[in-house]
Amino acid sequence: MSWGQRDFMAPGRSLAVGDRGVAATSHPAATLAAVDILRAGGNAVDAAIAAVALQGVIDPHMTGIGGDCFAIYAPAQGRPVAINGSGRAPARAELAWFQQHGITAIADDSPHAVTVPGAVDAWCRLSAAHGRKGLDAVLAPAIRAAEDGFVVTPRAALDWARYANRIQRHGAGVPVYLPGGVAPTTGSRLTHPALAATLRMIARKGRAAFYEGVVAEEIVATLKGLGGLMELEDLAGAGADEVAPIGADYRGHRLLECPPNGQGVAALLIARILSGFDLSDADLSEADRIHLLAEASKAAYRQRDALVADPAFHPLDVEALLSEASVSALRGRIDLKRASEPTAFDMPVHRDTVYVAVVDRDGNMVSFINSLFFAFGSGIYAPRSGVLLQNRGAGFRLIEGHPNAIAPRKRPFHTIIPGLLEKDGKPVMALGVMGGQYQATGHMQILSGVLDLGLDIQQASDVPRSFAFDGALSLEPTVCASVADDLIARGHRVTWADEPIGGFQAVQVDHERGVMLGASDHRKDGIALAA
Repeated sequence: MSWGQRDFMAPGRSLAVGDRGVAATSHPAATLAAVDILRAGGNAVDAAIAAVALQGVIDPHMTGIGGDCFAIYAPAQGRPVAINGSGRAPARAELAWFQQHGITAIADDSPHAVTVPGAVDAWCRLSAAHGRKGLDAVLAPAIRAAEDGFVVTPRAALDWARYANRIQRHGAGVPVYLPGGVAPTTGSRLTHPALAATLRMIARKGRAAFYEGVVAEEIVATLKGLGGLMELEDLAGAGADEVAPIGADYRGHRLLECPPNGQGVAALLIARILSGFDLSDADLSEADRIHLLAEASKAAYRQRDALVADPAFHPLDVEALLSEASVSALRGRIDLKRASEPTAFDMPVHRDTVYVAVVDRDGNMVSFINSLFFAFGSGIYAPRSGVLLQNRGAGFRLIEGHPNAIAPRKRPFHTIIPGLLEKDGKPVMALGVMGGQYQATGHMQILSGVLDLGLDIQQASDVPRSFAFDGALSLEPTVCASVADDLIARGHRVTWADEPIGGFQAVQVDHERGVMLGASDHRKDGIALAA
């Protein structure tokens, strides 16, 4: 493979290339913070947490300490581990309670949409178990930005303006996030002193600073004031889990994902389905490849929506789902010339997440994703502690027998998925795709570009994207009209995306040469940098 051989006369980005570590995020300041940590002797875990924490300040519509996270950590020596930092429903969240109160769906700005934020506990556990520097050093960039101020970047400004109404609905966050009552524009300077104080407490006291004491008390009081069911015991009992990743083979590599309650298994199922087609065949057209990805996604998402939930409540036999018998049946229904029937979707759609990929000079690799779910989460804000609360619980169903029916201390279905690629038992790529429901499809769209078409990770990011979801095949406007016409002729209901489909970051390691590569999506503000 000839990496970096792009057309330097055309717009585009070069790979980040180094041999002492690489970081890739969707915000330049976050990438720089990660690289600074690496240069100061921190490892990949330290750098990833620093970047994510900073983005909770400077990308507050995307992520924050009031949200959830997942990660896959691959040490230079030893097997990868997956970290589930997703929160649970309150202990009082009985399905019968909602039925008795005549609530048939959980609104995305409701206090009932707020599950226990899991991110801070996961950060603390990751730092203690696998980090090299303490939380005080790791959280310093986020504290500094919240105290001293930061400027708003172009893509952040676009999203901020588009989703400002999510802050306006509850109002308490308006002075911080919409100063003067309007969304900040590119170059606007903001501070967040209340959040800085909470981050300082977390840096000093660890998880107890968030899940106990004044911060926890304000979160509970804020939610109860709106009719929520959260109690102090729910926060005190929060705990991330360290589990074994699940995986599937594709083109001589193994793709690893976090197990359910996330949708990583859908990415693996798409990989298994597509492994039966030769996508490197030069005779395949662009429309052929988009069609096959669409049909594999539709088949995988049908299984996902029927089966994926909190495994403590609804166990899933992942091996059986990914078995050749199961996959061949799904694959056999795909017609290269005809689209299958569209499938409607009955869960919330969102696009708001940050993803960070880091590898350090020793070869430790982290794939890390953190989210508030919707833009600005629930919009519910605890002003004294500066905590904006996620709304992941909007993904719960209020239907008896549904795999994602709400229940006490149950985790909701999650869309955010970090990915990690291995070859010959060694980690070779940390990859992640932001964009809500698109993420499972996105993992495979990127990997097919790299492993089937021989693109480097930046080139694979730059390719026009498509997503078959909720009865339509969405295409980015950079897809040719003739390709769209071909897909329409096959029976797809084609729509043109009104905003970029997802965002992507990755770091890749060439173990033979000792070289590390980074890529960051042009659809966001971010960059990849070598340490």
